[in-house]
Amino acid sequence: MAALNLNALFFNHEISFCKVYDAESKDQLEKLFVSNRISFFVEWQQKSFLERLLGNMGCKNEVFTIHINEADTTLATDLAQGIESVQIASA
Repeated sequence: MAALNLNALFFNHEISFCKVYDAESKDQLEKLFVSNRISFFVEWQQKSFLERLLGNMGCKNEVFTIHINEADTTLATDLAQGIESVQIASA
């Protein structure tokens, strides 16, 4: 589905913005996005059977992928700069 452009606003133009490797950092980033009126979607990475079987032995904690609207990329990048465990996807 193509994006609609009405009055310079983007609709249905979601991008994968960043990966977050810590639940506390994810919560902090979510609060910043909400307070700055940036809509987002958090996708949890499914653990493999082996990771679930072994627990957290040598494996990273949870990994989250955050999706935002492309029009909010600049503001979201500025907000996420100082947060640990956040890896912004390259454009």
